[in-house]
Amino acid sequence: MDVQLDPLGTTLFWLDYAAVAVFGATGALAAARRKHDVITFGFFAAITGVGGGTLRDLLIGAPVFWVQRPGYILACLAAAAVVWLLGKRGWRFRALLWLDALGMAAYAVVGTAKALSLGVHPFTASVMGVLTTAFGGVIRDVLAEEPNLLLRREIYITAAMLGAGVFVVLQLLNVPFWPAGIAGFAAAFGLRACAILFGWSLPGFHGEDDADAA
Repeated sequence: MDVQLDPLGTTLFWLDYAAVAVFGATGALAAARRKHDVITFGFFAAITGVGGGTLRDLLIGAPVFWVQRPGYILACLAAAAVVWLLGKRGWRFRALLWLDALGMAAYAVVGTAKALSLGVHPFTASVMGVLTTAFGGVIRDVLAEEPNLLLRREIYITAAMLGAGVFVVLQLLNVPFWPAGIAGFAAAFGLRACAILFGWSLPGFHGEDDADAA
C-alpha cells in the first residue's frame, strides 16, 4: 500500500507544533479552573501537550518527539503564559471545550500520519492517532480532578476515530496529504462541534442488573 505523505516534509512538523500548543492551552485552562499557581500552569500545559504524542512514539518505537526538540515544551509554556496573562475570564470553560476540540482533530490526523510515515499498518496507525488525542487529555483530567474524558458518554473518542479513519482511507486511495488531512480534521472537529453544540452523546448500556437477572 502506497501511503502518501506531504511532499514538502514540513506539514507534519507545523501541525504537530500547533496541536501541542493547543492541547497545552487546554492544560493551562484546566489549571486556571482550579486556581493553581503559574508553575502548575506550565506543568499542566506541558504534560497535556506532549502526553499523547509521547505514548504514541513509545508504542511505535520512534524517538520521543520532544526530547531532542525543546521547542515543543516551549510552545506549551508559551500557551500557559498566554492563558495566565489573560487573567480571569468567564469564557474559560467554553474556550477549553473548543480548544480541546481543535487539538483533538489536529492530533487525530498528525498522530495517524506519523505512524503511517514509519510503516505502521493503517489500522494500527489510526489507533495511534486516537491514542495521541486521548492520552494527554486523560492526564490533564486526572491532574485537575475533572471527570475523565474516557469515562464520559459525550462524543470525543468517537470523533477522533472518525477523523483518523477518514484520513487513513483517503491516503490508501492515494488522495494527497493536504486534502486527506483537511478532510480528516474536518470530520473529527465537525462531529465534536456538533456534540458540544447539540449535546450529542453515545447511548449508555441498559442491560439488566445482576439482581434482576438472577
